[in-house]
Amino acid sequence: MLEGEAIVPGSIGPLRRATVSIAAALAGLCLGCAPAAPAPGPPSATPAAPTVAAPTPARTCPVGWGSEQKSLPAMGTAPLRVVRAGTFECADRVEFEFDGPAAGYSVRYVDTVIQDGSGAELAVPGGARLQLQLHHPAYDDQGRPTFFRRVGEAAADVRGYPTLTSAVFGGSFEGYTTIGIGVRARLPFRVWVEDGVRIVVEVAHRWS
Repeated sequence: MLEGEAIVPGSIGPLRRATVSIAAALAGLCLGCAPAAPAPGPPSATPAAPTVAAPTPARTCPVGWGSEQKSLPAMGTAPLRVVRAGTFECADRVEFEFDGPAAGYSVRYVDTVIQDGSGAELAVPGGARLQLQLHHPAYDDQGRPTFFRRVGEAAADVRGYPTLTSAVFGGSFEGYTTIGIGVRARLPFRVWVEDGVRIVVEVAHRWS
């Protein structure tokens, strides 16, 4: 008798029972058994990672910046808080952040940078010099300094930069603040107000 064969009195004869049981076994039938799991198919291919396009550079090299004076006459009361510097593919940058809305400025090449208030010469190392006058104080309403540098000290660290050689604090007087920027040569520059609270100066590495 095959495994799983049932004997029921008065049922079909032994030969027929054996034939049916063999046929059921060959057909893979099993009363009360779970159906066989389907044969595994070929492994599915791993989805390809999405392609991410390379970012388009946001910065462009200078075209037509020029080296003439650039200015914006508006006066601002928000005091100077932070001076930062950075270097990029085509230019070196110095940015000035205020404790409130940024206003005006005047930037020009000079033979000698003059300190605010005293009128004394400010030592600014470099082959050429930009005198930057911010139309903002570097002190608050109580006359307390908000930018903690003494006259003649570095306003930002530009050591090793391709174009800038120095950035020197020149004092703050009657709502104006002076910064001397040393440049290796008289090169093109641009100035603008960024994000409403910073004045940015960039000097190109070369004439384009």
